[in-house]
Amino acid sequence: MKYGQIPGVEKPISRIVQGSIQVNVKDEEVGFALMDAALERGINAVDTAYIYGGGAQDRFIGNWMNSRGIRDKVVVLAKGAHPSIRNKVTPFDIQHDLHETLARMKTDYVDLYVLHRDDPDVAVEPIVDVLNQLVQEGKIRAFGGSNWTVERLREANEYAAKSGQIPFLCSSPNFSLADQIQEPWGGCITISGPAHEDDRKWYEENQMAIFSWSSMAGGFWSGRYTREGMDTYNEGQDKLVRDCYCSEENFIRLDRAKELGEQKGLTVAQVSLAFIFNTPLNIFPLVGAATIEELDANIAAVNTTVTPQEMAYLDLKADSPT
Repeated sequence: MKYGQIPGVEKPISRIVQGSIQVNVKDEEVGFALMDAALERGINAVDTAYIYGGGAQDRFIGNWMNSRGIRDKVVVLAKGAHPSIRNKVTPFDIQHDLHETLARMKTDYVDLYVLHRDDPDVAVEPIVDVLNQLVQEGKIRAFGGSNWTVERLREANEYAAKSGQIPFLCSSPNFSLADQIQEPWGGCITISGPAHEDDRKWYEENQMAIFSWSSMAGGFWSGRYTREGMDTYNEGQDKLVRDCYCSEENFIRLDRAKELGEQKGLTVAQVSLAFIFNTPLNIFPLVGAATIEELDANIAAVNTTVTPQEMAYLDLKADSPT
């Protein structure tokens, strides 16, 4: 496993963050076994959110850590202030959601606290102030924003610098080899595709940690989505993938990922994940393995080298991988 570091978080952070949504949280014996296997393989970071499962994911992670006595070994990325009912990017709601998560987990702190959405109508100053207050109280170690634009992140960090406070140290946009053609949910931000090269350049220059969501494009990189099946993807997750990722350009990327995978002995999913790890970004993809086999496949992708020419070929910037 490879690791990175974020100021304020004492522990190294595994480059793969295990998503909690795909874990069987209803059967703790099964779910705990998967989390144990992830930790044994060096994946020490886990992602959750206030809205996930009505709190089931938070409680599951807390039960797992407390039953094993491993709180000091696990990096918890918790998200709050999602506008599930109303806009909640306010000092009150930010604190409320965090305190609820801490109570569910039966822990005193989370390592990374990430605002699940932004509300551009709220000034950055009170947001930065309350997040710094939570750091000072020891309830979080560092913080960031999920689905925040580069402009808002820059604005928040300029204020933090002027006021002598801790800045946003991480961000969680969508990033994938697949170019997102439509946002899957309201308020989503992506940095994928040719239209967002300037955003990626900013992240590269600043080396802000990116905890990218849906790096597997909702399952597009599983390989089971085809041009021929487009007329059948009409419900649930299939419809989401069709609407957001099933463009001809992405199918060409899929064809090329399959081609390179056959050469390297990797699956399409592994090639798409290896693409992410071979970018110059400071990246920690949120990847929800549901089985031990998927854990091992993801780890193999972390350790796969993709040449610059192969990267350009996968992303339709070159006509050949050599």
